[in-house]
Amino acid sequence: MEKIKQHLNYIALALIALSLISWIIWPYRKTLILILGATGVVALTAYIVLNTSSLKEGFKRRSFIYSSNMIVVVVLVTGILVVVNYFFARHHHRFDFTEAKLHSLSDQSVKLLKNLKADVNIKSFFLEGNFRKNEMENLLQNYAYHSKKIKYEFIDPDKNPGMVKRYEVTTDGTTILESGDKESRITTSSEEDLTNAIVKVSREKKKVIYFLEGHGEASIEDSEERGYSLALQEMEKLAYEVKKLTLALADNFPEDCSLLVIPGAQKDLVPNELETIRNFIANGGRVFFMVDPETAPGMKSFLSDYGIQLEDDLIVDTVSRLMGGDYFMPVVTGYEFHAITEKFNFATFFPFARSVNETEDTPDGVTITILAKSSGNSWSERQLQETEVTFNEDKDVAGPVSIAAVITVEPTEEEIEEQAETETDAEKKAASEEENPKQEGRLAVFGDSDFATNRYYHLSGNGNLFLNTINWLAEEADLISIQAKTAFPKSIQLTASQGRILFFVSTIFLPLLVLVAGITVWMRRRSL
Repeated sequence: MEKIKQHLNYIALALIALSLISWIIWPYRKTLILILGATGVVALTAYIVLNTSSLKEGFKRRSFIYSSNMIVVVVLVTGILVVVNYFFARHHHRFDFTEAKLHSLSDQSVKLLKNLKADVNIKSFFLEGNFRKNEMENLLQNYAYHSKKIKYEFIDPDKNPGMVKRYEVTTDGTTILESGDKESRITTSSEEDLTNAIVKVSREKKKVIYFLEGHGEASIEDSEERGYSLALQEMEKLAYEVKKLTLALADNFPEDCSLLVIPGAQKDLVPNELETIRNFIANGGRVFFMVDPETAPGMKSFLSDYGIQLEDDLIVDTVSRLMGGDYFMPVVTGYEFHAITEKFNFATFFPFARSVNETEDTPDGVTITILAKSSGNSWSERQLQETEVTFNEDKDVAGPVSIAAVITVEPTEEEIEEQAETETDAEKKAASEEENPKQEGRLAVFGDSDFATNRYYHLSGNGNLFLNTINWLAEEADLISIQAKTAFPKSIQLTASQGRILFFVSTIFLPLLVLVAGITVWMRRRSL
């Protein structure tokens, strides 16, 4: 009986522990849980009553005081950890400590997610054995972290044949995105493809880009080296609709034209074409000029009205020779600050390019930004008839040489008044309801058209710079430059002796040191 009296506290704690374990394992057996818990509490109360005198004596011992302090510290630390855990559970934040930010989304993707106005429902069809499932799941978790508008679920095609039939899924690893009545699907697990798919289903309307033809320009349908079929494919991935335009047969631009691209016209545009383009820009239109050396001489005087000076020259760059090109392929590694080149850190190459400068007097309402310049080892070669290319201080211009520029054209008061007179009441009402009316014209002028052709599109950052310029002109800033991330492997080379020392210290010595320290503290407290 005396032994039961002395150890009744352990029996009580055991009963309470059994009650908690039963509650976790068999939550539906409430009667058993209550009986065990109540019995444990009664046993603990009986222990306190039967051992009151011995407990009072124990409270006065120094060991009890130390133990009490330890218990208080443990309770406080546990309480702090619970509060911190609760706070971070309610306010989740992700940290990416990799140098290349491999587990973070690009700024462009984050910006797009923050600006989503409607829910995007994502259904990923992955078999259990698909090794890309974890990769896609991590990516979708990242997207959902940045926006509550992203809702996703994974569906096993083998277990859900009805869903497979409904969505007509034929490939394992297919991801379907839905927003409203729009749908897009991808079969990869890359950030670029997923972000572009979100753009497709969240964009209110598809923008149309026209490529001018009829003046010797390369075709967007041409899959040869000189064509733009690769650029066409990439633009269609971004949900642009790309068409061809023969402007000589039309007095006005198509109503759905968001952007006109003039990809290296070999012959001059006729006067009425230039006048149509001028009116288009005045009404807030966007035009991408890619003008090669010694072509379309009339383009020089046309662009001078917008503060751009096209030089009759050829850029020579000795640096490009070191990077695998020739002297007539200037390389650009540094860019001026602009939305197009923000966080853009890829080299670009421009084969047979001419310089693009500002005129001495900038027209009113025109803002010019030089986008890219060749290296300091380049120069503007202006003796095009010479058989030997050498730098002549008297006739040539030393680098860096401007090779690309962007222009914004604000409408004049007369143009605004003229536009207001021609607008109908419905158009005026619609314009007044717009938060950000698109009134400014935008131009991009590059001294080369070959950099975006099939031959050079995938050369370093050429394709990305082309798409960035397209997106800026079309006011699709969310799509600008989603660069692929690359891991930089880091390894330490150890000798056999160094490896054994590292193993001994980390696996044997440090754990043994902690064990000895713990035993020493325990023995000292037992002696108090």
